Formats: sequence, C-alpha cells, structure tokens
Amino acid sequence: EVQLQASGGGLVQAGGSLRLSCASFGFTADDYAIGWFRQAPGKGREGVSCIDITDGSTWHTESVKDRFTISSDNAKNTVYLQMDSLEPEDTAVYYCAAGYHYPLRIPTMIEYWGQGTLVTVSS
Repeated sequence: EVQLQASGGGLVQAGGSLRLSCASFGFTADDYAIGWFRQAPGKGREGVSCIDITDGSTWHTESVKDRFTISSDNAKNTVYLQMDSLEPEDTAVYYCAAGYHYPLRIPTMIEYWGQGTLVTVSS
C-alpha cells in the first residue's frame, strides 16, 4: 500500500521561506512522479510543482516558477519543496501527491494523496 506523509508547513512572514517534505512508502514501481498541490480557502485544488522520480525532470506552475524548487532524495524516498519569497497568496493547505503520468498538473492525474500541511503567509 502506497502512503505519503507530508510535513513542514507553518506560519511565515511575507518574503520568508519554508521547506515541505513528502516521504513516500510502498511504491513497487520505479516510474512515477511526486507532486505538490495546494488548496486555498474557497478555491479548488491546484497543481504547484512536480518531479519525475525516474529522471528528475521538474515542473512548476507559472505563479511559483521563480520562487519554488522541487527536489528528491531517492535514497530516502523523500521529495522536498523549497518555497522562497513567499507571498500571502501562497497561503493554502499543501498536499503531497503521486501518480504515473508526469507532470501531475491536475487532481484527476493523482493516484495517491497524502495528508495536507497548512502554510500561512502573513503580510
């Protein structure tokens, strides 16, 4: 059974940084992708960043492209999302997710969801 465990959310001032972690367990396949989605109050869930575990290719949605970095430590089965220059608009619950069709841009592409972690950016 595949499980994803997200951690690292918190409260930060605008302009600050946070790093989210997603630990994965139970994958038997090698060709999958891990992504981060977020859901702000009253809004739908949107894809933020994604990494192909097989070859390290990365994707970011336009609004975070110059501020967020996604990386993976395959030995630890952990994916990181480094978030810099955070803005109040980044406030949301962030979800770790996995699927088999990189890049994971929309929720219907997701096979497995982790629990959410709250990121709050104060102005």
